[in-house]
Amino acid sequence: MDLSGAERVVIIGGGQAAAQACASLRLFGFQGVITLVGEEAALPYQRPPLSKAYMKGELAEERLYFKPAAWYEDQNIDTVLSVRATKIDRSAQTVELEHGGSVDYDALIIATGSRPRALPVEGADLDGVFDLRDLADVERIRPRMISGQKMVIVGAGYIGLEAAAVARQMGLDVTVLEMEDRVLARVTSPIMSQFFTDEHTRQGADIRTGARLASLKGADGKVSQAVLADGSELDADIVLVGIGILPNVELAEEAGIACSNGILTDQDARTNDPRVFAAGDCAARPLVHYGRKGRLESVHNAIEQGKLSAAAIMGKPRPTEDCPWFWSDQYDLKLQIAGLSQGYDETVVRGDPEERKFAVFYLQNGKLIAVDAINSPPEFLASKKLIMTGARLAPETLSDTSKSMKEIAAAAV
Repeated sequence: MDLSGAERVVIIGGGQAAAQACASLRLFGFQGVITLVGEEAALPYQRPPLSKAYMKGELAEERLYFKPAAWYEDQNIDTVLSVRATKIDRSAQTVELEHGGSVDYDALIIATGSRPRALPVEGADLDGVFDLRDLADVERIRPRMISGQKMVIVGAGYIGLEAAAVARQMGLDVTVLEMEDRVLARVTSPIMSQFFTDEHTRQGADIRTGARLASLKGADGKVSQAVLADGSELDADIVLVGIGILPNVELAEEAGIACSNGILTDQDARTNDPRVFAAGDCAARPLVHYGRKGRLESVHNAIEQGKLSAAAIMGKPRPTEDCPWFWSDQYDLKLQIAGLSQGYDETVVRGDPEERKFAVFYLQNGKLIAVDAINSPPEFLASKKLIMTGARLAPETLSDTSKSMKEIAAAAV
């Protein structure tokens, strides 16, 4: 469907994908009405710093925002904040709002993001038990980040480990509980898992793998202990939950838009309704470099799908689709990830983990599919390009530190 004549675009959501869609629509020449509907009181802002610099107090709130309020005014973008969209009426082309009003659309972008998985144990509703997903969460947590306080973190994914690093740097006693047999088990190799376990242990955190939380106990409504399945108990002043997220697909599902672990989209971020697009954490998209569909929870994905949806609405050429990339900051370690390592059958280590500057490459049938680079930007940047070209590299070539990544990449072309 040609939507180049659209006069009204509605964007549901207030995160990176929504902000990028607004900017790209105007950049591509859209002159009509843009209405952004967001549940939070804040304008679209960055979420990655919430578990890093912002939690530590090293980043001012105003620096989180993608654009200041004046930009939305200058671009004639109507921001409807602190309001929840309750229904998409596809036949009437309207989005109904919780206060009883509605907004009309010619094209709709669903950028509703995701929400934390609820902690399924008794005591999860006690005071002092927190998720870490938005500004309000951090504002509730930060006053309690006091040296000497005991923090229990449930889940050793990126959010959990980033929060653990911040808490240790602020002087809290930290215990991390992970049900799997290693940290970051769902996203990286045993080599990287062991490296991060060793680093957090060296920094004074207590990392417990194969540990299942059974319940939380409290006194006067406030959390005081975490009880594990083996019966052991941990004192806890703060409990931070990081056990994964769920895509916010309910609005789309209720409107009859196809979903399967996310809102299903084509390569242009378009759903099975040609007027409706989905972008960001909530969308399941074609992963063009891997020949399958999936959800990507990343800044890269939100930016890219914001651009793709805007380009499709405006009838512009499809923007280039980059290799997926991610990052994590823990202590003085910068982890940069290019590609998706699921399905690898061989790993290659370049550099020395003891020096805290190395990379792990992931190969599948000889083809490079991903890299985890610790304090190693050249390996990250070169791998992005190599993954996009489907390069096949010999393990001994990748591990040979006498050759620069620039030389290796040039020889692979």
